[in-house]
Amino acid sequence: MQVLKMGRSIGVWSVAVAIAAGLAVSGVSPGIAEDSTSTGNRVFFRGGYAGLNSDRAGELFVDGHNAAGQNGGSGGYYVGAGTDLMLSRDLWGMMKSVGIVGEIGVEFKRFNSRTVANSDTTGVTGVSNGGVAMVQLTMLTVDVAPKVKFMQGGDLQPWIIPFGLDFHVISPPSNQTTVLDIGVQFGAGAEYRIWKELWLGVDGRYHLASNQTNSVNNFGTVGAYAGIGF
Repeated sequence: MQVLKMGRSIGVWSVAVAIAAGLAVSGVSPGIAEDSTSTGNRVFFRGGYAGLNSDRAGELFVDGHNAAGQNGGSGGYYVGAGTDLMLSRDLWGMMKSVGIVGEIGVEFKRFNSRTVANSDTTGVTGVSNGGVAMVQLTMLTVDVAPKVKFMQGGDLQPWIIPFGLDFHVISPPSNQTTVLDIGVQFGAGAEYRIWKELWLGVDGRYHLASNQTNSVNNFGTVGAYAGIGF
C-alpha cells in the first residue's frame, strides 16, 4: 500500500512540475522558428524500465502457489510505439504555443521470468501432470490519451499527459482466469528536435489500473523514445 501511495505521489509531482515548466516558458518564445512540417504529427518508438507496484508471486498460473519457488520479481522493461496526432497548436485559440495532440499507443512489458511450478506442474492441481517451466510475467497495454505540448514551434517541447485511458492484457492469467483490465495513466516528458523532423525524448508515466482481474496491475515506466514528424 505504501508503494502504491509513493507511485501516485511521483506521478502527481511529475505532472505538476511539467505544467509549471511548460507554462513558464510557453509565453517567452517569440523568436522560435516554425516546425519544418505543418502538421505537428509524430510516430514514435519507446523503451525503458517498467516496474509493477506489487509482484504476482503466489498465484496459481505464475508459480503454482510457490510450489517450487517464487516468481516474485516486479521490475523489467517495456517497448512500445504509437502516434501523436495534432489537434490544436494554440489550445483552440486560448493559449499561444500550447498544443494539444491525441496519442494512440501500444506497449509491451516483461516484468519477470523464472523456472518455477505452474498450473500444469504435478501436485499443483488434481489433474496436473507436467514439470516446472519458464514462466514469463508480461503485460500488453493499448492507450488513448490527450497530450499537452508546450513551446510549439521550438526545438525543445516539454509535455504532459493529464490523464489517459488504458486497456491492459495480463499474462499469465489471474487466479480467476481473467486477463483484461482497464485504467488511467498520467505522464510527463520532453522531446528535442535533433535534425529536421527527427526527435529524441524522455518520458515517465504512472498507470493506475482498476484491477478487474483480482490482481494488482498498477505500474510505472521511465525511458526514452525517438519520434519522426510527418
